[in-house]
Amino acid sequence: MVKRKFGKGAHKCANCGRSGLVYQSHGLNLCRRCFRELAPKIGFKKYH
Repeated sequence: MVKRKFGKGAHKCANCGRSGLVYQSHGLNLCRRCFRELAPKIGFKKYH
């Protein structure tokens, strides 16, 4: 198997291992589903 260097499959979620939409900003490396679960614990606040 070839290691991906760019594109959707290049990065995996640090929590569940999914590839696809992975937030890398601020060194998160979390997919969107895990980010929604862990965001309040990390310190992100939800604004309406």
